[in-house]
Amino acid sequence: MKLLSTDIKNNVLKSVIRLLGERKAEIIAANKEDLEAFTKDDQAMYDRLVADDKKVDGMINSVREVMEQEDPVGQVISEVNRDNGLNIINKTAPFGTIMIIYESRPDVTVEAAVLAFKANNKILLKGGKEAIRSNEVLVDIWHQALKENELPVDWVQLLKLNRTQTQEFLKNPPQKIDLIVPRGGERLIAFVKEHAECPVLVSGRGNNFIYVDRTADWDESIKVILNAKTDKISACNALDKILIDKHIPELEKKLVHLQKSLHEFNVSLLVDEQVQETLKNEPLIPEESTWYEEFLALKACIGLVENEDEAIDKINQYSGGHSSGIMTNDLTKAIGFMEQVDSGAVYHNASTRFTDGGQMGVGAELAISTDKLHHRGPLGLKQLVTNKYYVFGTGQVRV
Repeated sequence: MKLLSTDIKNNVLKSVIRLLGERKAEIIAANKEDLEAFTKDDQAMYDRLVADDKKVDGMINSVREVMEQEDPVGQVISEVNRDNGLNIINKTAPFGTIMIIYESRPDVTVEAAVLAFKANNKILLKGGKEAIRSNEVLVDIWHQALKENELPVDWVQLLKLNRTQTQEFLKNPPQKIDLIVPRGGERLIAFVKEHAECPVLVSGRGNNFIYVDRTADWDESIKVILNAKTDKISACNALDKILIDKHIPELEKKLVHLQKSLHEFNVSLLVDEQVQETLKNEPLIPEESTWYEEFLALKACIGLVENEDEAIDKINQYSGGHSSGIMTNDLTKAIGFMEQVDSGAVYHNASTRFTDGGQMGVGAELAISTDKLHHRGPLGLKQLVTNKYYVFGTGQVRV
């Protein structure tokens, strides 16, 4: 796509902000139809599907935040003047065409598009069928904004494909795609990785752990665990696994306190054999594969470990590489844990729920990447560019 000036891009975003406000009732009405057609069997997906007044205001704020951020394209990364006279400048550049495949959340339709567009990328939006009415209105708003500013509407495209058509699209895309971001559960990610012929940046799998060290402030630990587990069960930064140092003072009393605290929020528990010696009525973790699961539900596992080294090993073996935390008053232990745990975000005495673009100062995000190339963590505006070398010479040849 043609490189656009910052002013042109921001004018489009001003139009999007205005239109989201003017057509808010239409968005909410379309979303109501989506909600009525959706069975509530999957509560986490239902929660993500909602686009109410507050959620639309959030979309507007996301567009405004991106509009106010510095243009990420054409920024100088480095400059070198060689002995042979060559002036070599490395600058940020657009990816080109980004495809995002996601489930349920209509707000992603706006956030993904605004980030891609401000970074001068074309975006292909493959939302789930459960949000089709909401997404049609939101993409129509984008097209109206682009037309108002005399730009082609193919900067933002909504793909209406079933599973078979999506598989064929991934294998034989009718246009060049530079990056695909699957944002959802493990089945979606596996499907995309199996069939895509272009680079895939994985996002979405949580399965996050918190380890409570023997020196931790117990009341603070309870507060953090409850927030991480119950604040928003549909989020990829929600807590699933709790590891506790078996040498923590008053272990049995604290296990009972933890059980009672989680039950008050209707969290069902699975425990290992050591924990079950105290919490006798709780079912055992049925199989090793449970440690790999992301629950997206009011459900958690509790296990005991010998020390932080065992906790680190367990987290690195089973977690999704998203967010992991340690509760401890020993700063040396905390730093060691944070250095050794292989997760995109690591926490000391804080909830994993902060792994979010807005909460981490990135702003709106396309996704939370759990890959290491080209970026890990929130994919904000600055992360939706690649780079290009500009080499200026005066007739130099290599000899």
